[in-house]
Amino acid sequence: MISGRAAVLEHGELIITDVEYDEPGAGEVLVRIVATGLCHTDLGVVAGGVPFPSPGIIGHEGSGVVERVGAGVSDVVPGDKVLLSFTSCGACTGCETGHPAYCETWAPRNLMGALREKGSAGVTRDGGPLASHFFGQSSFGTHAIADERSLVKVDADADLAVLAPLGCGVLTGFGSMWNVLDPGPNDVVAVYGAGAVGLSALIAASLRAPAALIAIDLVDARLATARELGATHTINAGSESVAARLEEFTSGRGVDLSFDTTGSPAVARGALDAAGIRGTVLVCGAPPPGTEIPVDIQGILAGKVLRGVTMGDTVPQHLIPELVELHAAGRLPLEKIEKAYSLDEISQAAADMRQGVTVKPVIVF
Repeated sequence: MISGRAAVLEHGELIITDVEYDEPGAGEVLVRIVATGLCHTDLGVVAGGVPFPSPGIIGHEGSGVVERVGAGVSDVVPGDKVLLSFTSCGACTGCETGHPAYCETWAPRNLMGALREKGSAGVTRDGGPLASHFFGQSSFGTHAIADERSLVKVDADADLAVLAPLGCGVLTGFGSMWNVLDPGPNDVVAVYGAGAVGLSALIAASLRAPAALIAIDLVDARLATARELGATHTINAGSESVAARLEEFTSGRGVDLSFDTTGSPAVARGALDAAGIRGTVLVCGAPPPGTEIPVDIQGILAGKVLRGVTMGDTVPQHLIPELVELHAAGRLPLEKIEKAYSLDEISQAAADMRQGVTVKPVIVF
């Protein structure tokens, strides 16, 4: 057993407490966490919108150093620096065709933490079991028992405190734009929501130099950051008519590629209405189950596409190293969206994120 501390989710609160980690099982790795990002999905679990068991440990943007490896682990050794991302089975059609975010068992393995391999290690508090294995890691603690498939090895000089959010928020935003929407020089691109996912998508789009790149949000400070990161136009949805401004920016032609990160049905419907002929609206926000987007059938007959995406449809082991290189080259300025907090400040970090004070909180151990 390895002693540590963690933020345990119980009765809708994150409580800092002492915990104990088992030795890693087959295919698992014990990682000493250096930092972990705080994501809106974590906030959704705290709010009860995602059915993760309680008491338990969440967190899914971890970074750290390998301390011990379980049987059969071959990709990493103790001392390696790693970033943690989502897990997958590795054997289904999605996994075998390069789309592990569409693993047939993705939801129970990641969001619910309910599907684990035989002999998987656990975490306890005062001898009682805690739910863990959130996104194959549960990184809101000093350690994580992570699936080998969740790990991405990085160089020994990597700044893990800065790079931690690559595992989910940045990966999702950048990958959704880079892999799925794939903007070209003649496209008008709109990003709804200038949080970590939206701003990461905006950075990806700016690298493709589209005809126009529009950021939409409710917070002026975030819109200012969006301009720093490449937005050519911004709209404050709280004080301006989004529809009117988009019509103005596009001369009535409509938006070619829209990325809605908000999880709001009204926003998605507005994006569909503002889409041009053969325009695509990509959605990644995760509202409570059963939330529906109203669609005007007549409105989409002009070839409009409404599409969903998970984790940017990425292979973390392929995209994350590219993101690390972009950051090193100054083309992925993560520092502009991050703010560091201690583990004891995690509830404050969550409050700051909800209120729009901080784009991407990073818990640094």
